Amino acid sequence: MASKVIPWYKKKHVSQVKTDYAYQHTKHVVQQQTERKSSSKFASQVQAQATEAMAEPAYTIPAFRQRTAEETEEYQRVTTNVGKGLAVIQEELHRMRIATKVQVESIAIKNEVRDLMAKKTAVLDEVPKMPDFLVALRPHTVWEKTPVKLFCTVEGNPRPIVKWYKGGVPIDPPNAPGKYKIESKYGVHSLIISRCVVSDTAEYSAVATNQHGTATSKAKVTVKRPSGAAESCQLGLVPHLTEIHPSKLEVTLLDRFQVSFGVEGSSIRLLCTMVVVPDLPNVPPLAQWYRDDKLLKPSKLAEMSVGGGAASLTLPHLAKDDEGLYTLRIFTKDGTAEHSAYLFVSDAAPSAAGAPGAPMSVKAYDINSDYVLVAWKPPNTVNEAPITGYFVDRCEDGTDTWVQCNDAPVKVCKYPVHGLSMGHSYHFRVRAVNSAGISRPSRTSDKVTALDAAESERLQGTDEGIPSAPGQVVATRNTKSSVFVQWEPPKHLKSLMGYYIDGRVVGSKEWFPCNHKPFKHNRFVVHGLIPGESYVFRVQAVNIFGLSDESQESSPIAVEPALATPSAPYGITMLSSDGSSMTVAWKSPKHCGGSKINAYYVDKCDADTLVWKEVNLSAITERICTVDNLTEGTFYEFRIQAGNMAGVGLPSAPSVPMKCEAWTMEEPGPAFDLSFSEVRGNSLVILWKAPVYTGASAVTGYLVDMAKKGSSEFVTLNQEAVSHRYLQVTGLKEGESYVFRVRAVNANGVGKPSQLSEPVCAKALPGTKEIVAGVDEETGDIFLSLEACEISDTSKFVWSKNYKPIGDCPRVAMTTKGRTSRLTFTSPDKEDLGRYSVVVTDTDGVSASHTLTEDALNTMLELSYAIRHPIVPLKHGLNYEVLEKGHVRFWLQAVKLSPSVSYRFIVNDKEVTSGEGQKISHDVASGVIQMTVDHFTRASEGTYTVQINDGKAKTQSSLVLVGDVFKAALKEAEFQRKEHIRKQGPHFSEYLYFTVTEDCTVMLACKVANVKKETAFHWYKEDDEIVPEAPPNVMSGACALPLPMFSRKDQGVYKAVLSDDRGKDTSVFDISGQVFDDIINGIARIAGASASDLVMQCTPEGIRLQCYMSYYTEELKTVWKHKESKIASSEKMRIGGTAEMAWMQICDPSDKEKGHYSIEISDGVTTHTRTFDLSGQAYTDAYEEYLRLKAAAFAEKNRGRVVGGLPDVVTIMEEKSLSLTCTVWGEPTPEVTWFKNEQEVSSTEHTKVTFDGGKFASLVINKVTPEDSGKYSINVRNKYGGEFVEITVSVYKHGEKIPEPKLGQPKAAAPAVTPVPPKSPAPPSKTPTPTPSKAQTPVQSMKSPTPASTPVPKSPTPTPKSPTPTPKSPTPSRSVKSPTPPRFMKSPTPPRK
Repeated sequence: MASKVIPWYKKKHVSQVKTDYAYQHTKHVVQQQTERKSSSKFASQVQAQATEAMAEPAYTIPAFRQRTAEETEEYQRVTTNVGKGLAVIQEELHRMRIATKVQVESIAIKNEVRDLMAKKTAVLDEVPKMPDFLVALRPHTVWEKTPVKLFCTVEGNPRPIVKWYKGGVPIDPPNAPGKYKIESKYGVHSLIISRCVVSDTAEYSAVATNQHGTATSKAKVTVKRPSGAAESCQLGLVPHLTEIHPSKLEVTLLDRFQVSFGVEGSSIRLLCTMVVVPDLPNVPPLAQWYRDDKLLKPSKLAEMSVGGGAASLTLPHLAKDDEGLYTLRIFTKDGTAEHSAYLFVSDAAPSAAGAPGAPMSVKAYDINSDYVLVAWKPPNTVNEAPITGYFVDRCEDGTDTWVQCNDAPVKVCKYPVHGLSMGHSYHFRVRAVNSAGISRPSRTSDKVTALDAAESERLQGTDEGIPSAPGQVVATRNTKSSVFVQWEPPKHLKSLMGYYIDGRVVGSKEWFPCNHKPFKHNRFVVHGLIPGESYVFRVQAVNIFGLSDESQESSPIAVEPALATPSAPYGITMLSSDGSSMTVAWKSPKHCGGSKINAYYVDKCDADTLVWKEVNLSAITERICTVDNLTEGTFYEFRIQAGNMAGVGLPSAPSVPMKCEAWTMEEPGPAFDLSFSEVRGNSLVILWKAPVYTGASAVTGYLVDMAKKGSSEFVTLNQEAVSHRYLQVTGLKEGESYVFRVRAVNANGVGKPSQLSEPVCAKALPGTKEIVAGVDEETGDIFLSLEACEISDTSKFVWSKNYKPIGDCPRVAMTTKGRTSRLTFTSPDKEDLGRYSVVVTDTDGVSASHTLTEDALNTMLELSYAIRHPIVPLKHGLNYEVLEKGHVRFWLQAVKLSPSVSYRFIVNDKEVTSGEGQKISHDVASGVIQMTVDHFTRASEGTYTVQINDGKAKTQSSLVLVGDVFKAALKEAEFQRKEHIRKQGPHFSEYLYFTVTEDCTVMLACKVANVKKETAFHWYKEDDEIVPEAPPNVMSGACALPLPMFSRKDQGVYKAVLSDDRGKDTSVFDISGQVFDDIINGIARIAGASASDLVMQCTPEGIRLQCYMSYYTEELKTVWKHKESKIASSEKMRIGGTAEMAWMQICDPSDKEKGHYSIEISDGVTTHTRTFDLSGQAYTDAYEEYLRLKAAAFAEKNRGRVVGGLPDVVTIMEEKSLSLTCTVWGEPTPEVTWFKNEQEVSSTEHTKVTFDGGKFASLVINKVTPEDSGKYSINVRNKYGGEFVEITVSVYKHGEKIPEPKLGQPKAAAPAVTPVPPKSPAPPSKTPTPTPSKAQTPVQSMKSPTPASTPVPKSPTPTPKSPTPTPKSPTPSRSVKSPTPPRFMKSPTPPRK
């Protein structure tokens, strides 16, 4: 297809307008435009003339050419069209000719104008002219946080130098990075203020200066803040410049993130600050983050932000997957601004000691509807045991439940997971296993949905086995904390995933991982190394089958910067000028290039000619130079180059133009060379050099000003000028950056401030150590020492006293070994007091200081003397101890003894040696020196001394054994000698002691030794032998004597005697005094713990409170209390007890005795308390029971009874007289009735019944006959009751055998209402009389007013529930009868008074 040709006049022309502010160029443009218009008119006239000339006469048609009307019409139509085409062609050719001519003429005019302008410029350059502003500054009013640009156009010859001022103060852009930008192009000078604040409101001026004069242009800038000052208000008043694309912004990166180190599970933030011009709140720069050249997207694991002058990337939950090279790329007006740094992520603490690190890069491949193939990268194992396999876990999306997919560990780094549900989404994670345990889980994989996919990512690589080991490893210098490592790839890659690099310090056996994620390339920069230390490296290759063998180790390499030329010096400042010379100074380069800077070269340039000339041909070693042969009034610029062993570096940026004119001010010039030392978290020391120009008088002091970085508000740190050239600054905020300046002071005033220092951050270097003052243990030298945290080959330790270099001084000696430098004092005294500091050169400011005080020096002098005049230090001085057999050991212990130690013992000024009677020895390990004396007698009294020599050290120690001290030692020796003799036969290994058993039995016990079967053992009390029930068994090694029911009667001296044919031993135990009290306390401890709660028992005498316990004796420390008041035993309150219980009886109780009662049993340590509340219903019931029992006791006491005199059986021969006589008692006097065979006996001649005095009753039978045989009984009764006594009478004839007596029923039976107690105080009758039954006893014979049967009321107090069960009888278990029967038994009758 033919291409279409477009005529030139139809083409669209794009004009590019370039602005030029030069005056001459402006005139040339105007002239050129005028000439173009003239050329255009001329071309129009020529075209008109050419059209007229081309006109021709009319054409006559021949006859043979004549045509018909239709032919003529067609011919005319064709002719017309052809004519029009020809006319167009001719017109176009004409226009091309005219345009070509115009272009040729224009080019000729331009060349002529350029020649004329060159001639005019040369003429103008020769004409001197003072500065003149063609376009002056104009005032501006802007909103806060918006930029403003001031510009002006100035001319003059020579070309003027323009300086900018704010309120009369020079503007220095380096002191406020990103705040100001000064430009100068084609005579147009501009000042750009970015992101204005209210404090920027001021009068700005541009001062143009050359040697012919000065011109000034001023303008006011007003910065307004919207009402409310809220961010929303400010943004609302800023124009919404949506048409400005972020890539059109000017971006300058400032503080950039460095190589970083993190740990799994922690968080880290990578931050880069920047200056954006213009800084528009609604148009932030376009920033992108990359990891290993892969673009990162914002997510929960990668949070990104940009704005406010900073771009940041936050990784909230680090994993080893996050390790890599991070790059920040910002699109700018001039392209892109980038910065990269490596992030290392180390393993978190293992779940078990020695467990491996977590796997990484878990990803799913070959996704299907029911299974996926999960693959991962293995962790690095350096000091851990090899990995034996992996566990794969899955978790369904939306849940937190993890399920282990494989039962046994899989050995390769891939695993097919089956059993998935179609359409469900899953996450996967992996855990590594070794012999020590299981690792932490890896980071979870991305979500995977189980679906049939026609196209899915497949896992590449089918090679089996691990890769071969990498080849040669080479390490080279990189920076002062990093090394560049490269290696040859393995011969057999086998689907290589990457490499692991390990390192170790030379001389150490411990390897450490350099990276924690496989690195794909065969070169790597190892960061975080110790400057000056030497390392070796090795590499392992990784694939899905594991790690290869280690490569060969690299050659050792010291961590030092790679050699390069130094960077450019900076901060050129003028220190003095006399009209023909100028003194300038500068700051050393920020990077020395890995070797010491040994040369500086200065170039100068006349500001008008811009031709640089060398100032010095030979190198300058100091950072100050005086430039001579200058022209007064001329502006000069200077630049500096630094050189080291690698060569000369790049020149610095030209200084600001400096006018060569003589300084005549009376105040001093600026101080210079500000430096910092001892930078810590809250303090630093600033140092400076004295000004070169001193003014009209000598400098007397200095003032130091400080401001925070980016602030112009300076604070003077010292109100009074300091005479020395250093100042310690305190009270800084850690992590904050500050700038400083120094002003010199003389008698005429305060001079010009120095150039601002570099910003310094108040933060100590990692691993910073302080100066240590000490004393050498070998030589005794006093020294100051510093161990540097970093060092390089070119580093030197520079020591100063009061911040003045010490140099070669006979009072001190300086030595350096590795990282440590020592300043040793040769003859320390008060002249050496002061503040010492040390700076390590060619480092990032390693420095420290120490103030040597008089007290510290005196302490070290004492220690130095002790080292130089050593003594053998002793842990224990000479001492003695008495051993078995009565031997005495004299000993001392030194802190340390050498094998070559020598010593001697001196007793009473005579040296003794090892031999008969004494043995001398020592032990180097324990430092003990000893002498054992076998026979310690009265002759051994005196002074004992040991003298020790151990190398250069000496010491001696003495012991004085005289007087009472010697007597005590001798007594102990004799005792031990006797003890030894005693132990040759049977003896007590433990002398008599006592114990108390759980049943409160006191046991006297002892232990015996060296006994045999024939050994006899005897117990004695007060020299009376005690024969225990169970004979002692000496062969058991222990003997004991029980003392049951212990009480005061058991006091006395007890003795145990052990004897056989080899000897005899005796042990004595005195139970009295404190020993007796201790035994009682032991009993009380057990009895008190076993004590039951208080129980109540009613008696005819009153109400009794009882406390049962395992054992009670009156010696126990018991206290009865009523309402917290102690009760003393009295007629009203009786206190007593039995072996099983303690009781307290309230006799004849009344309402006063109501209340709370308690008993306290004390064992000397613990008090056991038991309580009872005798009040309310409990008291009422008890009182009623008491009254009942009291009445029953009274009746029992006064009833009728036979006191005595009647036999049980009587045998009598007939014809004899029988007299049955007895004594009766009762109140009132009882009635007495006699019965024979249950028939009442009346008084007759044969049978006579008498009752005399109400006391004596008798039945007399005169001349008994066999008919008088039978059962006789007597019934004694009054209103309270009575007694029935039976007697069996047998009458036999003369000559007959006396019949055997036949006993009847029991002699007496009391009425049911008052039964006979178990033990009556009155002696019972010896003759029992059967009690007649109700049927056999006539009613009229029952004269007693007491009814035969009276029901017994129930006791008001229930049976107490105590730990001790209530026995059926009142007799306790110890077979000791209790004086009080149980409540259901009738109260005993008290004895008759």
